[in-house]
Order: sequence, then structure tokens, then C-alpha cells
Amino acid sequence: MPGEELKKLLARGESEIVEFKESFSREAIETAGAFANTKGGTVYIGVANKGLPVGIQVGPDILKDWANQIAQNSDPRVIPDTRASTVAGKSIVAVHIEESPIKPVSVKGKCYRRVGTSNRVMTPVEIAEMHLQSVGSSWDMLPAPNRMTGIDPEKVKGYIRRANTSGRRRIAEGEDHLRVLRKLGLVKDGRPTWAAILLFGKEPQRTLSQAVVHCGRFKQETLVIDDRMIGGTIVEQVEDAMRFIQKNINVKFVITGKPARDEIWDYPLEALREALVNAVCHRDYTIPSNTDVRIHDDRLEIWSPGGLPLGITIEDLFRPHPSVLRNKGIGAVLYDIGWIEKWGSGIDKIRTLCTKAELPEPSFEEQAQGFRAVFRKDILTPEYLENLGLSDRQIAAVRYVREHGSITNAKYQHLVGIKRRLATDELGDMVSKGVLERTGRVGKGVHYKLAMRGANGRNAH
Repeated sequence: MPGEELKKLLARGESEIVEFKESFSREAIETAGAFANTKGGTVYIGVANKGLPVGIQVGPDILKDWANQIAQNSDPRVIPDTRASTVAGKSIVAVHIEESPIKPVSVKGKCYRRVGTSNRVMTPVEIAEMHLQSVGSSWDMLPAPNRMTGIDPEKVKGYIRRANTSGRRRIAEGEDHLRVLRKLGLVKDGRPTWAAILLFGKEPQRTLSQAVVHCGRFKQETLVIDDRMIGGTIVEQVEDAMRFIQKNINVKFVITGKPARDEIWDYPLEALREALVNAVCHRDYTIPSNTDVRIHDDRLEIWSPGGLPLGITIEDLFRPHPSVLRNKGIGAVLYDIGWIEKWGSGIDKIRTLCTKAELPEPSFEEQAQGFRAVFRKDILTPEYLENLGLSDRQIAAVRYVREHGSITNAKYQHLVGIKRRLATDELGDMVSKGVLERTGRVGKGVHYKLAMRGANGRNAH
């Protein structure tokens, strides 16, 4: 790489695929292992943390020695590509690591993966998941301790009907249910796999009690007014959880001139269903926690245990990315019946549906060893406004506008007890932050309403 181009790369700083080290050390070897377990990357030796070349002594055999140290301390062996370069008159060495086809790679008995700009020691669960992923399998494709008599033939027939209706897999209606499961790879060593139990079992929770969806309707954080633990197969859980949601959110009917009235729910049902299907499909069933649906007055949360599948980050969700299935057997069946796509398009679909409904885009985050999707009725929550730096007076003004449609400078002065100049400044601050928008030109003709970009159009008048 030419010196000027390399200088620009260093100026961009460390990332998921770039690490700086002033000297070759144990940490450099650990980073090599982390890169091998993630997406590959390059360690630049002789570079300070902020990308400043400090230089390093490069002898005739130093590159070979470093490559040998990485190979000898990694299992399976990682063979780096090491190259010396000069930047701003300083000698540096680029140690490039390809993503390993066999994972996980251990370094001195520990396995690391790259998360952002740091290396994380992998947990035993992550190690097992990465190993299965690297050999093209997953936990749900392993045999369960159940017998084949635990499979319900009627539930397999239901899958056949759905698959044929979706057109994604053609199966003869009268085909034997065990034959169908074998074709799907859901029978191993004469026993059903975990995917078969979760999708077609007579009593899935008998051997996997955490495989349930816990639904709650909250009036306050500690006041639950409706509560249900939903078991059965994954398909039954999704359908029952959607019925619970529809029971506990609001709907209004709009006359449009069409034969049927339009139903407008608090949140697009198709978006909620997509998020719920993703939660039960991608969750980690080895973690002893339930999938949760929590309905509050101002938001709806769906939480699934296990976080994102290995190899996918939060940032990846918002750009084209491959669909990485934690549970390949479950994912294949849900794809066949038309419930999921294989191309990682679920998050984009959810965001589009919410935007079309003039709602804030949902937020997605990894939290407490899980993944949470939060749907909001209104972006202008007290928490959001506080994070914007609004004062209690300004938040009171937002409440007033939400109730009355608009506010004037004089009304704001009277509402919070301040002088005109300060009221003008504080209203202007809310306009600049996208919370309010100003209409009218001068004097009494000026009103402040909720801004389209602040409220996403939902509460604009």
C-alpha cells in the first residue's frame, strides 16, 4: 500500500478490522486470534493508539519471527501476512489476518472475538455456537433426548399446508410426517432434533421450559394488569402472542370510502409480527430465559435471550447484510411457511412499516445478554426530551402543545412564569432541536406546533 494511502488509513483510527500497537506483544497475538474469529483484519505494529506512526526496528528476520509466534500460539494455526512499510519516515509493519474458515481459533487456550475496537473473551456458549456455525450446523439441529413419539403428526401436516400455500416448498399432502422431517434434516440418530421439538412437538416445554413467550401489559413499571405465559410450538407462540398484543393495544377505525373500514393500530401489526418472529427464530434457547413482550402506555418492547447471532453487529442491521441464522432448522421451516426471509431484510421491513404509519423508527439494542426491539407511539417522550437537554419548563410546553395543538410566546410565559425574552430563547431552542416548529410571521400571529421531524408526523397538527 502506498505511503500516502496508508497514512490516510491510519488517520481513520482503530475499528473492527484495524488495531494499532506500538510494539509486538501478547496483545497483538490475541488481536490476531480475535480477527481470525470475526471478519479478519490488520494489526499495525509501530503505530500509537491515535494512528500516529512512532516506528519500530525491523530486522531481517523479525517479520518471520512474528508470523511464527502467531502461528505457534493459535489453534487451529493462523498464518498471517506480514509486510513492512514506511510512513512519515517511520518503519511500521502490517500484520494481516484472514478470517479463519475453521472456528473458533484459540490463543493460549482462550478464544477472543472482535467487538468494535476491542477484543472480548468468548463465553463457552459463544464458543459452542461459533464451532457449530463454522461447520454449517447449529444447536437446534442437534438431537434432543425426546423420542419420535413426541412429535405431533397434525402439526407437521399444518406445516405442509402452509409451505404449499407459500409456494416456497412443494410437499405432497399425504406424505408421511417422519419422512418429511427426515428430508428437512430434523431427525438425527433416530431422534428428533431440538428444532423438530420446538416446531412440531406435542409438549415442547416438557424438555425446554424456557421456550415460551411471556407477555405482559403494564400500567407502570411494577403494575401488571394483564399477564400470560404462552407455550406450545413456535408457530403457536407467535399466533397466541399476536392475539395478546391485539387485545392490549388500541385500534381505531377510519372510514375511507372503501367497502371495509381501515384499522389503524397503535403499531403496525405486520411490523410487530416480524419482530416477534425474529425473536423466536434467532433467540438462544440454551439460555434459561423467556422471550418477553412488554406493553406499556407509550411503547411496546420485544426482548429475546442471547443477543445477535455471532458475526452480526447492531450496525450491520442498518445496511445490507447476510442473514446469519442462530437456529438453522427453525429458520428453514419459518422460511418455508413465508414467515421470514433469508436475506437479512427483516429490520428494514420493520422500519419501513413504522415510517409508513408515521411512527418513530423502532430502536434496537443488545442488552443484558439479549436483544431488544422497542416500538414507540411518540418519539417525544420525557426521557427523549431530557436527553435533548430540555428543561422542565420546556417539557411542560411540549405537554401543553400535545394537548392543545399549539402554544404562543405569551401563553408560554404565563404557563411557566418567565419573561418574554427568555420565553423567546427557550421556544427557539426547541425549534432548533426539531421538537417544535414556528408558524406565522410576527407578534400574536406566531404559534409553535409539534415539528413533523420531531414527532414523525404522528402528533403534528
